[in-house]
Amino acid sequence: MNKPATIKDIAKSLNISISTVSRALRNAPDVNVETKNAVMALSEKLHYQPNKLALSLRQKQTHTIGVIVPNLDYVLSMMVRGIDEVALEAGYTVMVCQSNESFGREIVNTKRLLESLVDGFIVSVSSETKNFDHFKKIKERDLPMVVFDRITPHLQAPSVRLDNEEGGMIATEHLLEQGYKRIAILAGPENLGVSNSRMQGYINALKKHKIKVDTDLIFHCDFNQEYAYFATQELLSMKKRPDAIFTISDRMAIGAMLAIKKKGLRMPDDIGLVGFNNEPVVSLVTPSITSVEQPSFELGKVAAKLFIETMHNTENMDHVEKILRPKLFVRASSNRNINHNET
Repeated sequence: MNKPATIKDIAKSLNISISTVSRALRNAPDVNVETKNAVMALSEKLHYQPNKLALSLRQKQTHTIGVIVPNLDYVLSMMVRGIDEVALEAGYTVMVCQSNESFGREIVNTKRLLESLVDGFIVSVSSETKNFDHFKKIKERDLPMVVFDRITPHLQAPSVRLDNEEGGMIATEHLLEQGYKRIAILAGPENLGVSNSRMQGYINALKKHKIKVDTDLIFHCDFNQEYAYFATQELLSMKKRPDAIFTISDRMAIGAMLAIKKKGLRMPDDIGLVGFNNEPVVSLVTPSITSVEQPSFELGKVAAKLFIETMHNTENMDHVEKILRPKLFVRASSNRNINHNET
């Protein structure tokens, strides 16, 4: 296999200096037109490709964005697709790492991306993360960082998120409007801001409708179908069981649905169910599940645009926060106003 052509090969063939070839390839004004044309013609003939790593080191830019996400489930993979689309258009490559909700793995991912000389980071923190020193090292290196989806007050950085509190509120108000009175919530880990915001929306809706908040109806568990299944079984075994359940993710809603069906209860007549994220699966199960949609692809695009804006802005942008609005998609699992053939 032939070795790729170098600047040295071009210089030797044309009997000119390496620095002249380099300046000609950069279209420098101090190189005459004949020499430039000769260099360009020969570089094309030899299929010359510049050494991107060396060029990056000289320019102190790799045009690569490090993206750290808790996992690549449907929601986050859509966000990453949005990031990648904007990044590609702007001339950036995206390098994605999953923490798998592990604090230790998140630290390793951050270290490796820093060693890979990425130009900056777009980050969604893991559910285990309570110490943020590894992310603060990014700031100490004066690299741009945008936090998206899972926002934390412990990181001062530009951010993009859904209005999760509003999402929790519209889900709970929908259940109240359908006549449900004793509404339980399957919330996420207590240290996770996105979980607490959705739960706060639930609490706000109950208070608005003058319904006392019953802590026995608030269950914290992982964003996991199995955990939600067992949590729902526990809720349904209560002497005074809930007549509706709001889960803060669709994975949890599927787990809740399986437990409800095993108990022999019918949705929406005996019990109502609402999920969060509006993943495709919720419209395919029987009964279809009402869910709050977050525009994941759009959120990723906004995060990437904010990163590029931060990258090229000399002013501090830590105060910038972009907030997207949620939307409720009402389906059979909670809608008592239509005739149901689903069970």
